[in-house]
Amino acid sequence: MADTLATLSALSASYDGFSALDDINLTLPEEKIIAFCGPNGSGKSTALKVLRALHMPQSGDVSIAGRPLSRWTSRELARAIAMLSQSPEAPPDMSVEDLVMLGRYARRSRFSAPSAEDESAIDRALQTTGMTDLRARSLGQLSGGQLQRAWIAMTLAQDAPRIFLDEPTNHLDIAHALEILDLLRMLNRREKRSFVIVLHDLNHALHYADHVVLFNDGKIAAEGQTGEVLTEDMISRVFSINCRILALPGEEIPVIVPFTRRGAAR
Repeated sequence: MADTLATLSALSASYDGFSALDDINLTLPEEKIIAFCGPNGSGKSTALKVLRALHMPQSGDVSIAGRPLSRWTSRELARAIAMLSQSPEAPPDMSVEDLVMLGRYARRSRFSAPSAEDESAIDRALQTTGMTDLRARSLGQLSGGQLQRAWIAMTLAQDAPRIFLDEPTNHLDIAHALEILDLLRMLNRREKRSFVIVLHDLNHALHYADHVVLFNDGKIAAEGQTGEVLTEDMISRVFSINCRILALPGEEIPVIVPFTRRGAAR
């Protein structure tokens, strides 16, 4: 793969007249875990959708792997980038296995039966997400965490070298959230897949991301290597909180401890 996953140049985007991204410039490295972080409404999800050609910008340019986004066909883009949105929907009577099969649509000929390669990809995705024993269960019978893992399995079955995830730990308890993040790191390290993930938990970003883009009010407040971006001063300014970053005995990576909003009475 190319050294650069994506580039946004002088890019602005809006929803119903509201400015979501304001003249941003950004270059994302390939083969890394990249976290998009920031307050609610800061532009994280919009940026992810623009990169996947799911939202049209007002102005500016987007390229993926050095190629203008306008020159990618939808099928080519689906093979290059798998994306899981924040609130995906599917019929509640659909089985887990059928949902995961949907991830193979860009790899199959129209109306063709699943190939041995399709079946193998589905089996791998189910096993990787711990959903093999639930493959025949309907989506309506799953817990919130199980349903989220089923959607992630569908995304993995796409076998794309780049994966975009909008809040992938949503609806997951802490154990399953860490399990999913461990899985993403394993896929990144072993298979060199690139990940761009919208994360609200800054400690998850600090522990799992190689690169962080910190959004604020539709602009980029900071971006770069995780430890250089997620500093006490930057977190305090962007989120309007007081915090400390503390080392823990025996742990290589510190933790972020927020304790009050800036200016709040004690």
